[in-house]
Amino acid sequence: MPVTDFDTVNVDLPPMTAAESFFLPEVFKGLGTTLRHIVGAVGGSSRKGNRAMEYPEQRREDMPVEEGGMNLGNYRGVHRLNRDEDGRVRCVACFMCATACPANCIHIEGKESPWDDREKYPVKFDLDELRCIFCGMCEEACPVDAIELTQTYDIVGMSRQEMIFDKEKLLAVYDATVQDKPM
Repeated sequence: MPVTDFDTVNVDLPPMTAAESFFLPEVFKGLGTTLRHIVGAVGGSSRKGNRAMEYPEQRREDMPVEEGGMNLGNYRGVHRLNRDEDGRVRCVACFMCATACPANCIHIEGKESPWDDREKYPVKFDLDELRCIFCGMCEEACPVDAIELTQTYDIVGMSRQEMIFDKEKLLAVYDATVQDKPM
């Protein structure tokens, strides 16, 4: 099909005024906004927009949601590996969570399962909490609900190695948070 003049539409932008071509009015508007924020933070006149809290004396779950408190319905914290009814790790080493993870922070080594109800199980399951972006893709990708994000947010480590959670540590998080309300 041949291209005609009716297929193309030329849009001409209106010419800029002298003030717009110097960009000075917009620069002064931006500086005014910045100055207002600085004066409000230093002077304390606009404390209603301040969402800072004094952690650990003040906890997120103690604050009302409208004042920056934690909405426990959608918060994503530290991960845990769930157990099945027999107390074994629920994971079947399908690698779907590791595949779906955009941060590439999950590393699994699977082995043939000694149980009849599954083909594989994870011999090694490592999750780097410092690399994780807490997006929840691993939780969504898991077909057996083996990995889950809890509402625990106050995890600490003195070294990078302490923040790499292995299978035993992830199962310990499950044991500690199994009574908590599920997300």
